[in-house]
Amino acid sequence: MIENLKNIVEALIFASDEPIDMNAIIEVIKSVTREEHNDSITDEIAASIAELNEFYEKNEMAFRIIRIAKGFQFATVTEFSKFVGFMNTERRKKRLSQAALETLAIVAYKQPITKPEIERIRGVGAEYILSTLLEKNLICIKGRAETVGRPLLYATTYEFLKYFGIGDISDLPKPREIEEIMNDDEFQEQRRKILMNVLEEELENEAHDEDFGGNGTGNKDEEENGNTSQTE
Repeated sequence: MIENLKNIVEALIFASDEPIDMNAIIEVIKSVTREEHNDSITDEIAASIAELNEFYEKNEMAFRIIRIAKGFQFATVTEFSKFVGFMNTERRKKRLSQAALETLAIVAYKQPITKPEIERIRGVGAEYILSTLLEKNLICIKGRAETVGRPLLYATTYEFLKYFGIGDISDLPKPREIEEIMNDDEFQEQRRKILMNVLEEELENEAHDEDFGGNGTGNKDEEENGNTSQTE
């Protein structure tokens, strides 16, 4: 048993900017201690994480260590997550537009899927949106379909899992669960606040454009109809 293993694991997970997986934790420990460890180290690390979570719960801490995208990361407990979520929404720099979210949802639930299939579902062009999602690394190209023209196939990425805080694509809510969430009063209130913030930002941007001679329009049209050579 490694001395202070629990503290070491806690420190590594806390200091990591991204979810850190079991192999990465073991590699750091081996590099620092310069010792070979038997196969039981994996179980020992898992036990340490479980003990840490028991300690956090017993002492009513506002966070736990959770598994996300095959790695471990600190996360706020559900009781307080709505406060942190609202704060992050206010300052989120990587906000996705409604069109991007719709397209991303289609890819997530229908993957792998081609651009023509996405466009048939949404009823509008998807080139610009797919290009944007590719740039943000939320989707990737998984190959080509065995159909006429062999269009590109799109699927979600590891970054997608991190962005939405889920461990695996199977953790996505089922359609019935989504309907229940949409009908929840608390969700509706949060949605209203977010929409109000977005509207205020748009009005500020339009005022800014008018002050500097811009027309304050064109973003949505660009997203729906913009051209790019990166997609098919």
